[in-house]
Amino acid sequence: MLLNPKKEKFEHLDPKSREIMLKTIEFFESKGKNKLKENSHAHVWYDDFLEFIKENKIFATLLTPDKYADGDKDTRWDTFRNCDFNEILGFYNLSHWYAWQVSILGLGPIFMGKNEEVKEQTAKLLKDGNIFAFGLSEKAHGADLYSTEMALTPLGENKFVADGGKYYIGNANKAGFVSTFAKNSETDEYVFFVVKPEHENYELLKNVVEWEGYVAEYALNGYPITNDDILATGQDAWDCALNTINVGKFNLGWGALGIATHTFYEAINHASHRNLYGKFVTDFPHIKELFTDAYTRLVAMKLFAQRATDYLRSASSDDRRYLLYNPMVKMKVTTQGEEVINLLWDVIAARGFEKDMYFEMAVKDIRSLPKLEGTVHVNMALIIKFMANYFFNPGKFSEIPLCNNPKNDDFLFNQGATKGLGKIQFHDYNLAYKDVDLKNVKIFYEQIKVLKEFLMTATPNEKQAKNIDFLLSLGELFTLVAYGQLILEKYKMENLENDLIEQIFDFMIRDFSKYALELYSKRDTNEKQMALCMKMVKKPVVDIKRFQRIWDTHIFVLKDSYEMNE
Repeated sequence: MLLNPKKEKFEHLDPKSREIMLKTIEFFESKGKNKLKENSHAHVWYDDFLEFIKENKIFATLLTPDKYADGDKDTRWDTFRNCDFNEILGFYNLSHWYAWQVSILGLGPIFMGKNEEVKEQTAKLLKDGNIFAFGLSEKAHGADLYSTEMALTPLGENKFVADGGKYYIGNANKAGFVSTFAKNSETDEYVFFVVKPEHENYELLKNVVEWEGYVAEYALNGYPITNDDILATGQDAWDCALNTINVGKFNLGWGALGIATHTFYEAINHASHRNLYGKFVTDFPHIKELFTDAYTRLVAMKLFAQRATDYLRSASSDDRRYLLYNPMVKMKVTTQGEEVINLLWDVIAARGFEKDMYFEMAVKDIRSLPKLEGTVHVNMALIIKFMANYFFNPGKFSEIPLCNNPKNDDFLFNQGATKGLGKIQFHDYNLAYKDVDLKNVKIFYEQIKVLKEFLMTATPNEKQAKNIDFLLSLGELFTLVAYGQLILEKYKMENLENDLIEQIFDFMIRDFSKYALELYSKRDTNEKQMALCMKMVKKPVVDIKRFQRIWDTHIFVLKDSYEMNE
């Protein structure tokens, strides 16, 4: 269920994709953990990684849409294989993953835009090993696009100058192109254009983080722009910005998966060899509980993210369900990654601070992922918009199969207008739950029924509906319903073992109860709502034999199964 780089053969991929994954693993294992940590502590820019990417044309192969592949049958934008690459980079070092992630963001407006000449130039830059950057956020406003101050001033005869600053922009020191979001100073229209860091009117002010990666503050000072540099204007530019984030935020969950998986191996190796008071640490009951919770959360993260990939790849203008599952990969999977790290840290304790451990790097990096591409709160506010239709107005859809075919994901670059979210329909979630004859799934399903009763008979009033603090707790409950739904869809598709699903829903029931109690405790909650919240609080079925089987066959067997080369 978990990635093991020394054993994974990537037989689910085509030969070229398999070669890329195995070469990337070889790059990191040959570098070794000691050098990786040394460079991390010294904040060394990863020139060797970028040279490796260039020599093997990895970004070019993975991030060039097939229309611009120049006849190379292996070159395409294929989310299925990109998820593997995401996970591998997260597994080894988030700073290297970040170079990939912000390149994806920088490429979004280019390939979504209408400037064919820039697209062709970009394909060549990718072949030459370039990385890319996404100039969206600003120091004073963050990612509040409405308040963008970067100005593009018309000079006539299709000439412009750009003035203003951008802040927290990854790769903006070395990018082949920096896709930059601005407003036309005369028309107030939004506009996306590309600039180059080496230009004399591009001022690289500083790296705003103390890290291996470069997260820039840059300024454009009378930077000359022509129509040849413009990607999109008006509503198209706005849509490019948000649709690019739709693509990029999906990667965050996979990065978290990689980090949390590596720490799991390190923790189980440490604990299984450490003897305290005449016992190995893994013999203590509370340690078994911590590992089992961490493992099942980690597996659930992967099952959900895998199934969400199918919805992303099969999306169309008539099926936009991915707009719910996408922010959940960004928000839910990444915060679960944090929870896995917290559980494992309670196992290894002070060892997690030691400088020679991957764990020491991971505990810092995992915190960043829920906070990138919109905070958890921003993504939860987006998710809540889907709640009414999800529960009360389902649509009819054909069942989405496993989308592992090697094809270009064309729709990602033609997602259309970023409006009408409240009109998006979803298939009936009951289909996933109602015919599963497992005790904990049934208990969780009962909790869902009470939540629906809450929404129907104790509907949040106008004041509560405007209180984001109240809605966040309600949104956490809704999120768990959709999370469990996709996990069960994966369970049925893959014929996964009942023990594993029951153990996953053990923590799902406990999480549901926790958020119900949190909602109960809000200042705005009325008496009827409080009573229904208490009805949602339930205990999972205790099955010691099942717990022991999971421990024996899934968890303890992982000890010594992976350790990174020194």
